[in-house]
Amino acid sequence: MLKVNKLQQAEEALRNAKEKVKGCYRLGYHIMAPAGWINDPNGLIQFKGEYHVFYQHHPYSENWGPMHWGHVKSKDLVHWEHLPIALAPTEAYEKDGCFSGSAVDDNGILTLIYTGNIFVDREKDILDQSQCIATSTDGIHFIKEAANPVISKHPEEGSGHFRDPKVWKHKDHWYMIVGTRKEDIGKVILYKSKDLRQWEYLGVLAESDGTKGYMWECPDFFEIGVKHVLLFSPQGIEAEGEKYQNLFQTGYIVGDFNYDTLEFSYGEFQELDYGHDFYAVQTLIDDHGRRIAIGWMDMWESPMPTKEHGWAGALTLPRELSLTSDGKIAMNPVSELEKLREKSIELFIDKIDNESIDTGIKEELLEIKVDFLLKDVTADEFGIKLRCNHDGTEETVVGFDVPSFKLFIDREKAGKGVSGVRKSKVELKEGTLSLHIYLDRSSVEVFANDGLNVLTSRIYPHTSSLGLQFYAKNGTVHIGDLNVWKLKDIWKESK
Repeated sequence: MLKVNKLQQAEEALRNAKEKVKGCYRLGYHIMAPAGWINDPNGLIQFKGEYHVFYQHHPYSENWGPMHWGHVKSKDLVHWEHLPIALAPTEAYEKDGCFSGSAVDDNGILTLIYTGNIFVDREKDILDQSQCIATSTDGIHFIKEAANPVISKHPEEGSGHFRDPKVWKHKDHWYMIVGTRKEDIGKVILYKSKDLRQWEYLGVLAESDGTKGYMWECPDFFEIGVKHVLLFSPQGIEAEGEKYQNLFQTGYIVGDFNYDTLEFSYGEFQELDYGHDFYAVQTLIDDHGRRIAIGWMDMWESPMPTKEHGWAGALTLPRELSLTSDGKIAMNPVSELEKLREKSIELFIDKIDNESIDTGIKEELLEIKVDFLLKDVTADEFGIKLRCNHDGTEETVVGFDVPSFKLFIDREKAGKGVSGVRKSKVELKEGTLSLHIYLDRSSVEVFANDGLNVLTSRIYPHTSSLGLQFYAKNGTVHIGDLNVWKLKDIWKESK
């Protein structure tokens, strides 16, 4: 009865909190909780024809607290439906939270594999973490395994920081990776099982060389083509020039994995998204064979003005991953997002010559696709200014610095509580810079260079700052294709 009561209490707290949430920064087409705090996406899966996304959630506050698993589902990756909270901390092995994990379809049983968290000494960062299971036949209501935790203790190569299991099936075995650390070395370790309950430890899959972080969180391991990719979120990488500018990073290594020898030979760590707010990415493989990724669209210790409005945290748009011939991951918005387009906005600009062109468009929710032609460019810099006000004191700039060939997002004047510039070196194969931008009420996602350069950032402009401008500095740039769409608010539609 206690388990049910904990879930009921959380649901009641969420309903009450929802009534107090304010709307000026509420996103129009991204996954958010009805109220309260969210961080990592968890348990991404397509189950019985529907996409399920769970997330780390604190329904009692807009601040981080004992983690629950929030839950949404969708038939099309565009229109999301809130479902009851899936997991609440009810047992001794998870008394301080049901931490991140993954989901699998075990012969029609939706099975969540997650971390039970206990703070031994929170101030000293001493944890006791274990791996646990909960199952559901209807995809909504979950029962925790009586034998939990199914992995009660970390191996010698790890420590009490032992979390975020990702599980998949290969032939007749289940495999699990878990993030851990040993002193100041982050690593990912590997297990296998016949039944998801009894697990055999196989060893370290990959680890830091001493420069790539003290803890590797939220690992994900999968095949794209003939290669294996390990995604993870390292904590503790030192900034190197314009690289690794956020508090924590998310990136990947690409290599070859042998299930017989368990050897994973891989190359250099590469960042996956160069914006201010991207962490803890997780993926699923869907019925179309696509590898789809969703990340947390915020960053630890960043200002979150939405807390004043009773909520904090959101997830990115779903992105399809692909791998180039030279071993780089490209991320592009899934094609279903075209369903968001409410109307096309006519806009004709063929050249910008050392000026800012006000388009007259004043919308909160936009999709923009534009090709800047670099063949005859003479400008030092060009790009787009989003959410501008009349006197230029508020704007978010998505720009391209021609001499350095760097794409950037500048949110120094992006509104309340935010600042900073993030840059990404662009290696164009042809003489066109193609930008695909999704603007929501408090977020910008920029996909450039066929998805090889992606920047995701939260912004918090004044509600009256709605202008859209194109600009060039100290010269001219020509524009090829240009399309702008006003987008739907899926959450208003669902009410």
